[in-house]
Amino acid sequence: MKKILSLLIVAIASVCAFYAWQVIYFISTPMSTEHHEIIFEIPNGMAFHHVAHALEAQGLIRDERKFGWYAKATGTAARVKVGEYELSPDMKPREILDILVSGKSIAYSLVVPEGNNIFDIRDSLNELWPHRGDEFYHVVTTPALIQKITGEKLNTLEGYLFPDTYSLTKFTAVEALVRHMYDRFQDAIKETNKNSKVPMSLHDQVILASVIEKETGAPEERPMISSVFHNRLKKGMRLQSDPTILYGMAAEVGEMPNNISRADILRPSAYNTYTVKALPAGPISNPGKAALWAAVNPNDSNYFYFVSRNDGTHVFSESLDAHNKAVKKFQVDPKARAGKSWRDLANRPIAKPAVVPAPKTKN
Repeated sequence: MKKILSLLIVAIASVCAFYAWQVIYFISTPMSTEHHEIIFEIPNGMAFHHVAHALEAQGLIRDERKFGWYAKATGTAARVKVGEYELSPDMKPREILDILVSGKSIAYSLVVPEGNNIFDIRDSLNELWPHRGDEFYHVVTTPALIQKITGEKLNTLEGYLFPDTYSLTKFTAVEALVRHMYDRFQDAIKETNKNSKVPMSLHDQVILASVIEKETGAPEERPMISSVFHNRLKKGMRLQSDPTILYGMAAEVGEMPNNISRADILRPSAYNTYTVKALPAGPISNPGKAALWAAVNPNDSNYFYFVSRNDGTHVFSESLDAHNKAVKKFQVDPKARAGKSWRDLANRPIAKPAVVPAPKTKN
């Protein structure tokens, strides 16, 4: 009896050893020597046996059962993570499992330049993944969700989403992305407001910074642009900023228009600073650190006007008469605009903003 039991134990041990050897051989042997990228996804809630089945179905492993045995024996079956992974048939099954456990999903860059608004960010996200941008837009324009993420009572997160390059995956939660962008804004505002020259509420600062950001791409001009707006606000003058008209139109229809007409300039809206004698109703873009700083640190100046020189920079004037002359020179004359673009800004040496003094009065 003991002899039979011993033989049975040996037989069982031999079978186990054989299967163990098979699993070890399997886990160390690639499906193929051919390398080609296969994008493999593990969505939320996908059971491990479905993961193993999908790997075999997509030609990444030979045997889903052996893959499952190894994963359960090593305790890794419960550790695979949601993600989008770049795999290849020439990877060993053990290497594939290591990648799925690592959670190192394919990363994408969301580039948010200074001055982008929520419509721009929505469109960029939709280019990466259909409808992801629409979900983003819903989150950043829903007060209840905004308060859940930030703890603040805001109608929109326009202006509070810091411009930067963000790394995200196909399965990054939109709310997590928005929270990260808002946190980056909080870091930036703490730094820019350490020694502010002009006291302003945070919301007014963000509004003004968002307009400054849209008015110029020349870094050295931002404090001067800020001084013009501060001077106009003190005098009770309208800001008369074209980008505010565009944003007011976008806020009504959910899409940014390409241009404005004279009728648009005259049509009142909460954002149109040709009709509103104050700051617009809210931010019109997401300003960068320099614009946030400039909003509360304007230059000391007597300028009330500025006009584009068609290359991304502006001429500043103290009087309406001087401004009209600058408009005639740089805007009315077609030769002044020929061959010029704000895109030339990146290729020019940084210069001091051009100014036009007020005409001297006769004594």
